[in-house]
Amino acid sequence: MEYQRFMPEGWQISEVDLSKEQLTSAISTGEILQAKVNKCDSNYNLYVDLGNSLIGVIPREEVEAVNIDETGFPKPNICMSKVNKFVQFKVKDVDSRNNFILSRRAVGEDALNWITNELQEGMVVNGIVKSMQPYGVFVEIGGGIVGLLHIEDISVARIKTPAERLKIGQKINVMIKCIDKKLERVILTYKELLGTWEDNVKDFCEGETVTGIARETEKSKNGIFVELKPNLVGMAEYKDGIEYGQNVDVYIKKIIPDKKKIKLLFV
Repeated sequence: MEYQRFMPEGWQISEVDLSKEQLTSAISTGEILQAKVNKCDSNYNLYVDLGNSLIGVIPREEVEAVNIDETGFPKPNICMSKVNKFVQFKVKDVDSRNNFILSRRAVGEDALNWITNELQEGMVVNGIVKSMQPYGVFVEIGGGIVGLLHIEDISVARIKTPAERLKIGQKINVMIKCIDKKLERVILTYKELLGTWEDNVKDFCEGETVTGIARETEKSKNGIFVELKPNLVGMAEYKDGIEYGQNVDVYIKKIIPDKKKIKLLFV
């Protein structure tokens, strides 16, 4: 598995304040640093607490490389949303007041270049769940770049809402499912990282009773799918009164490896 070189904001927060020497060195090295925004002024410039009584300023034009409007500037709400959040940046310069001039945009541009030239389908990257919709979740994978994780790619076991599996702010590893480089759109998948059918079924044996979660009920009432693990589902005969999401005890009647099927009985 390959892991990206861009760290999503908030993924790993250093407890150590940045030193003047480290910040000055970063001007020439282009090192990506991280610190907390504590203020957004009336012109939508961001002020960053660098520690050790050092102040960093991210001018509005340096706030975003991705979420910008037709003027080339990030929208005011984008700037304001960064207050009290940790952001990544590069150090561009030091002004006459000894404030460090920072650029979040430069990190975003690097991330866009990473998507265009380096990111490949099948790579595993780390990310943070940023927002949630009924159809899936948006995961930041670094530098302000956000990918879409569809609900059907969260687990093999069918769920009604992504909130059954994930929550906003959660740190997860995701796999790159496909990339549209023209639209700079990244589609992600999560279920591939939860193990194969063969990996998961090793934890179960015929003849034992286990607890699972009732999932999809077949319309014909032939049976009810029961989740034994997020990537392992068995079928039990239909039984009245079983509701979606209910914890149920089931007896493992038969495991059929060549068909990847598990036959269950409600206890």
